[in-house]
Amino acid sequence: MIARHGLDARRSLGQHFLLDANLVARIARQAGDLAGRHVVEVGPGPGGLTRALLATEAADVTAVEVDPRAIAAITELAGVSPRLRLVDGDALALDLSALVPAPRQIVANLPYNIASPLLVGWLRQAAAWERLTLMFQEEVADRICAAPDTPAYGRLSVIAQFACVAEFRLRIPPAAFVPPPKVWSAVVVLTPRPVQPPPALFAAMERLTAAAFGQRRKMLRGSLKSLGGEALLGRAGIAPERRAETLSVAEFERLARLTAPPETPP
Repeated sequence: MIARHGLDARRSLGQHFLLDANLVARIARQAGDLAGRHVVEVGPGPGGLTRALLATEAADVTAVEVDPRAIAAITELAGVSPRLRLVDGDALALDLSALVPAPRQIVANLPYNIASPLLVGWLRQAAAWERLTLMFQEEVADRICAAPDTPAYGRLSVIAQFACVAEFRLRIPPAAFVPPPKVWSAVVVLTPRPVQPPPALFAAMERLTAAAFGQRRKMLRGSLKSLGGEALLGRAGIAPERRAETLSVAEFERLARLTAPPETPP
């Protein structure tokens, strides 16, 4: 199929294809029991993971692809599988939750160059998803799952763990991909928390973490000066000389609630 459609992986599109049937089946299993679930896959490429998802009991699989060559390949696959639907479009510009009914999940080997912005967009609407099973560069996976006071802990850690329980599941070597990337990859499973922050509170958390980690070497009294500095920290009961990487997600939430609009529930 790759030869037939001239589907050589392009680094400009962040493409690294995963073709090992046993490995893609293992990744699909990380999503749990998909029986009756409506699955969205982003960036299917030649369809290695797509085939593994179709082998589950998922109600259907919706593949979102922007590369015309991959669209032709997935169209061919859709012709023999009525449970596969192709959406020609840029995942960054689409509301994926509007594509399929609940219960819905995302399972994807994400294009490296847009993985983080895609994730943040989905976290803003985490309540719409039952689970997100996603492959990233390993360093991004580490940041998503990192604990406070560790080198990888940062803005992405706080935002992801604010909305979801994040689990690091699989490490995948470069040799598993065509072409092999320069780094290892990893699968992370994100399960949205039962109670999700309202949009205004999530936006407040985004602003807060951008300020706190934008100048992570500074004490919080300095990095959060534009949001209230010492006065804000005093109201939250957080010492102003602490630095962003030492705060827990719960402490960031405390600060975010103090900076969010008044209508945000306590």
